[in-house]
Amino acid sequence: MIKIYKSIALILLLSLASKPYVIYAQDGIGDILKGSLKDAGYLVEGYVTPVMNGIGNGLNQGWYNTAKVHKTLGVDFTVSATLVYVPTGDQFFLVDNTKLKDVKLVEYDNMPIDKQTGSASVPTIFGPDRTSKYQVGTNQPFNGPPGLDLKNAIKIANALPVPIYNLGIGLPKGFDLKIRFAPTLTAGDLKFNLFGIGVMHDVKQYIPGVKALPFDLSAFVGYTHMKAEQKINATAGANQRAEIEFNSTTIQVLISKKISVLTVYGGVGYNIAKSNLAMKGTYDLDEDGTVDATDPVNLDFSTTGVRATGGIRLKFAVFTLHGDYTLSKYNMLNVGFGIAVR
Repeated sequence: MIKIYKSIALILLLSLASKPYVIYAQDGIGDILKGSLKDAGYLVEGYVTPVMNGIGNGLNQGWYNTAKVHKTLGVDFTVSATLVYVPTGDQFFLVDNTKLKDVKLVEYDNMPIDKQTGSASVPTIFGPDRTSKYQVGTNQPFNGPPGLDLKNAIKIANALPVPIYNLGIGLPKGFDLKIRFAPTLTAGDLKFNLFGIGVMHDVKQYIPGVKALPFDLSAFVGYTHMKAEQKINATAGANQRAEIEFNSTTIQVLISKKISVLTVYGGVGYNIAKSNLAMKGTYDLDEDGTVDATDPVNLDFSTTGVRATGGIRLKFAVFTLHGDYTLSKYNMLNVGFGIAVR
């Protein structure tokens, strides 16, 4: 599972650090930064905003598959995968040449840009595999990044896969503690770590006339932090690297009903996802031996919204299978399996 999380981080880091994403690549980022740092920020932000927000929301999934808390020292371990569905509007972003200082969009999908409108919609990281071209002054045009074309890449839907794994432990007084953790790992030039903590609490016990009814009702709050760092070599300079960081929080009220091996569950609540993408280090853009830029790109992203989840779980002895669907700004399908000992 850790390897899969690292691959998610690389989706973003490769958009800054390696081919074929040339506009932000080692042999292209020098070109775009020579235009202006403002231009670079504008284009990078448009390209990656959907995936930053999509992963941020996806990290809020997979925390639970029942509203029933464990008995004290009861445990469960659950592995699941979430498909974060990409809205059509997130497959393209508008490049408006009037908002660019030095870099100009000159071609998209082998068609020149209309000089009167001076703008065109080009793929985000979630968009189709089509190429755009940019130019700084009279310099040689350079390629922009194509989209990942998710539907063809994962053969299921136009959706981003986000893996989740949780350890749950029952505590006294109707509390559950849930943990996600991956220590700092290094693979080549990539560093990655993840940590999450959640608390579920039985609130039905406090409601007179309701606590005896045959269903479970709980409150839940969960927080996940993910960070990755990738070394890059865009221009002459020192300590060049791309960094991404996610902070995702969800607050929900959960309800479930168990009938034999079947549990029907649901939840309503609110998602808060904040993230950051940055290029760190020093950069000699004109290669004259002096530093022209330090930490040239630093972009913040944020998305919030209500959510509603419905799902079912099957439990055979200590083994569980579950699936649920969440309606939110980014709709999500979550499926998984686990081991639960109450």
